Amino acid sequence: MSDKSYYEILGVSKTATEDELKSAYRKLAIKYHPDKNKGDKEAEEKFKEATEAYEVLRDPKKKAAYDQFGKAGVGAGAGGYGAGAYTDFSDIFGDFGDIFGDFFGGGAGGRGNSRRASNRGSDLRYNLEINLEDACLGKEVKIEIPRLESCVDCSGSGASKGSTPTVCPDCGGSGQIRRTQGFFSVTTTCPRCNGKGKTISNPCKSCKGEGLVEKKRTINIKIPPGVESGSRLKVMGEGEAGPGNGPHGDLYVVTHIKKHPNFERQGSDLIVQKSIPLTMACLGGKIEIPSIDGKTIELTIPEGTESGQVFRMKGHGVPYLGAYGKGDQHVIVKVEIPKKLSRKQREILEEFARESGEKAPNSGKSKLPFL
Repeated sequence: MSDKSYYEILGVSKTATEDELKSAYRKLAIKYHPDKNKGDKEAEEKFKEATEAYEVLRDPKKKAAYDQFGKAGVGAGAGGYGAGAYTDFSDIFGDFGDIFGDFFGGGAGGRGNSRRASNRGSDLRYNLEINLEDACLGKEVKIEIPRLESCVDCSGSGASKGSTPTVCPDCGGSGQIRRTQGFFSVTTTCPRCNGKGKTISNPCKSCKGEGLVEKKRTINIKIPPGVESGSRLKVMGEGEAGPGNGPHGDLYVVTHIKKHPNFERQGSDLIVQKSIPLTMACLGGKIEIPSIDGKTIELTIPEGTESGQVFRMKGHGVPYLGAYGKGDQHVIVKVEIPKKLSRKQREILEEFARESGEKAPNSGKSKLPFL
């Protein structure tokens, strides 16, 4: 065992907090764990040192004794772990399932791993394409999803009628195998029963012993007003069934909004373009603007409106998702310039040019900048 102090082994100061101790130990445990360094005695020794140091320094009483008397004060030292100092290492590792989960997929000793939680069915994702009207107004739609459900013929057990699963002889029904390496132990999934805890000698023909079969299910989905592309609607319990009659997972419906021919959406606002004649741009007037709900809204165009001018129609946009109120609708006006003029129209425009102090065209087609 190294002569280094516990603080040096972990690379922390004497004033290190509990979180700093845990972080330092995590790094060393992952780096030197024997399962990642098979046959490397030096790595195994460093792992033992780090564990010993952490076990002492995280305990206020042991730390106080160590700070005053050194390793002798906590019964540790040259021979490794002192008598009675570390009688139950599973408790040490059981407290840090997150550390050992980095390379074992779960906490040491299986602590915190509920069998029922592990039997929960998988979550499902369904991509739902909707139009902009449905996204703004909301709608109830029916979707059909394929999912795993408990086999009716065997009631989800996986065993054929007249037979029952038997307790796995390797794991004793726990679904996990515990193996000891020196002073610590690690729990892994039982290879014989794949974590189920039971074996089936006469499997059900319908599900081939899995206890689950794939079926199609039709579900009503309520689309709330205001959803966006990428919004996730969670439907609890509509995912796949878990093995061994475990609980269903959840269904996540992800919305994708199709491009609209007239409206453009920007957050909670809608944008629409509207063409108006040159005369209305000059003289003003009223026009009808379409709204996303299929109705029309009257908009007043003031005299002297320019092409590209934007008018705001407050409260006619997209509803705020999960809240009251709506965004706005913005109307971009495009002034239409006539490409062909009658003789009368040309005469009127030429007269307009003279009245405006502009040089009238000599003959032929007008050279006015707005024609």
